[in-house]
Amino acid sequence: MISYFDVLIVVLATLTSGTLGYLWLRSPAVEPTQDHSSAADICYLFDDGILQHATEAADSFLALEPGFHDWSDLHKKVSDRFADFPETLETVGTGSVTFAANDGNAPKQITITWQSGLCRVRLLANTEKSKITETTEQALVQRLTTSLDFPIWHTDQNGKLLWSNEAHQKLRAAVGSANQDEQPLFGDQTPSPSGRVFLQDAESGETDWYELNHTEQDGVICHQAICINSLVQAEEAQRKFVQTLTKTFAQLSIGLAIFDRNSQLVLFNPALIDLTGLRAEFLSARPTVQTFFDKLRETRKMPEPKSYSSWRTAITEMIRAAHDGRYEETWSLDSGQTYNVKGRPHPDGATAFLIEDISAEVSLTRNFRAELELGQSMLDTLDDGIAVFSASGILTFSNSAYQDLWKVDHETSFADVTVHDAIQDWKRKCAPYLMWNEIEDFIRDFGDRKTWNTPLYLADGTQLNCIISPIVAGATLIRFDIVTNAVLSSDQINVVDANLVP
Repeated sequence: MISYFDVLIVVLATLTSGTLGYLWLRSPAVEPTQDHSSAADICYLFDDGILQHATEAADSFLALEPGFHDWSDLHKKVSDRFADFPETLETVGTGSVTFAANDGNAPKQITITWQSGLCRVRLLANTEKSKITETTEQALVQRLTTSLDFPIWHTDQNGKLLWSNEAHQKLRAAVGSANQDEQPLFGDQTPSPSGRVFLQDAESGETDWYELNHTEQDGVICHQAICINSLVQAEEAQRKFVQTLTKTFAQLSIGLAIFDRNSQLVLFNPALIDLTGLRAEFLSARPTVQTFFDKLRETRKMPEPKSYSSWRTAITEMIRAAHDGRYEETWSLDSGQTYNVKGRPHPDGATAFLIEDISAEVSLTRNFRAELELGQSMLDTLDDGIAVFSASGILTFSNSAYQDLWKVDHETSFADVTVHDAIQDWKRKCAPYLMWNEIEDFIRDFGDRKTWNTPLYLADGTQLNCIISPIVAGATLIRFDIVTNAVLSSDQINVVDANLVP
């Protein structure tokens, strides 16, 4: 039988072992590396594979009762997430080992430490994970901001420099700024409304443009400076290009109005002011295309519509046609002027309208047409048939006497009438004649030519005197003069034709 003294010895040994294990579990000196364990940590203490103690936080992860659970119970719980967790304690030597979880859930790490025959298993708690994550993120942000090639710096509310990255420091050295430790870069400059500032290199004298951005958080202002030299150069090139275009357009006599994709006037030349009579102040205010044409209607610089509502519809259709490059009209104004108006599409949805004063051309055309009609009327009064052929042998003019003589009406024909076609008409009405080819060759000849004539006889015996005369520009005039009282019989006509044989 066990004596009372033996029972007392066992109880005292058990209490002593539990107390020492508890103190060792809480002690930060157990692990060689720095360990900041707390009551929130998940920790288990094993002695020879039997659980001796567990923290309060361990109950929420896996409730194991000391003295009744062993190493295999914990292995069943964590082996799915920690594949390298040892199945038995004998497979691992002394010291400390850490395993990472194979998923992203907490806890992410598990550490096993052996010391003085005891084994402690510690799982990383959420608080520890947050600290490590925060530290990792801070290090990542630090490396990122340091490696960026554009200046970044922090200041307080009074503008005192608190921190800057390497790009800020290099740029400060390049511009030769003083008080580098007190005043930030661009500290003495006021940004333009667009947020732009410039710096001048101390050695080369070149100017670099930057766009500043500011954000404030917890009383600290974060500044960023983005170099926009390429953008500024592109804008300057565009500005010079527009100026060149403006100077070029200023020399044109054709009025030019360009409307952007929002139908607002963005470019016009002085000729537009002269042709439309619109004030420069009105055009500089960037009116819409509808307002522009409304103003033209008010100043009677476009044909007056019969109906205003239908005119608005017509203007809308005109703008749509201009987008497709199909709009072109001639405006006849009450003042007697005539404008040729064209609508043409431009890149990026823009539309250009070109207004040209063609009054002189229209007047010249009308006068020329009137002179032609006058000349036609004069030649139509002659009894002789007259035909004019161009240097290429095309019939360009004939009077009414010619058409009556040969029973033709070339004005109603859409095709060109050649000298060969005309000779076929003459042959059908004339007695046999052997010199038709000579007449055709003379009309098509480009050499030195002289006027000549030859008699012709109609089928009824009427005699014609055919006079062939070269005129300006290589053209040829043929005149058919009817000889009065010179009508031959068919026998006489045959005798005459026989005498004309060369």
